[in-house]
Amino acid sequence: MNKVVIFGVGLIGGSFALALRKEQAVHEFVGFGRSAASLEQAKQLGIIDRIGDDVAREVCDADLILLATPVAQMAELFARIAPHLGTHTLVTDGGSTKCDVVAAARANLGDKIAQFVPAHPIAGAEKSGAAAALADLYQAKKVVLTPIPENSKETVARVRKAWELCGAVVSELTPQQHDEVFAAVSHLPHLLSFALVHDLAQRDNRDQLLSFAASGFRDFTRIAASSPEMWRDISLANRDALMREVKRYADELYVVYQALENKDAAKLEEIFSLAREVRNTWSQQ
Repeated sequence: MNKVVIFGVGLIGGSFALALRKEQAVHEFVGFGRSAASLEQAKQLGIIDRIGDDVAREVCDADLILLATPVAQMAELFARIAPHLGTHTLVTDGGSTKCDVVAAARANLGDKIAQFVPAHPIAGAEKSGAAAALADLYQAKKVVLTPIPENSKETVARVRKAWELCGAVVSELTPQQHDEVFAAVSHLPHLLSFALVHDLAQRDNRDQLLSFAASGFRDFTRIAASSPEMWRDISLANRDALMREVKRYADELYVVYQALENKDAAKLEEIFSLAREVRNTWSQQ
């Protein structure tokens, strides 16, 4: 590729650029973002070659555009780039929700919707910003493409190739399948982690509680250090599926509560044993 334009040069966008640069797959990277300081840092770190100052000029001849911003910002970005997209320019994203992003793309890209191939790299971390970017972030990690009916096989193949060059293992789901799956295995765990730390933070003996917290608490709450803005947007974007998962989890917690209330050792052991078996099997894959 001759030119890749990235909106949002933090962990996701910056790592995408560094991985492709490592493979010498792109001649030039151009970055856009909300913070001049962040863009300048990305340039100093060798993530981008230039800071973009004119969307029309930069996107018209780009081979690929990556939208690596919080999902709530993507509708505005689609609207900004739509009038200027070259006929050969493809667009992908790194959003953690897909139905809302596809809807935003349809509403703003118009007859250029076929040039957008939605994607979700499953390789995040609790750190953010250009300084957190890693050339090997996507190595052997999953990236989910959620092609839409308008995409041609060639278009999907081109976007797939870009992510594979980053070292990713690429799979495909529909946007709806994606949002249902990740509500259960990603969005709910983040919600629970934030909620637990928030609960402790409001207690009068917060400092005492945290002073005794050990590795189990650290492991469970690591993701509560993630970006509040990003997870606010994800939670609202996938609200319906996430609410269903919260309800299921609340029902499961009530089963545990009843087992404790009834001093039902057999039920507790049954729950813990199945959970341990499934967790161990998954971790060995």
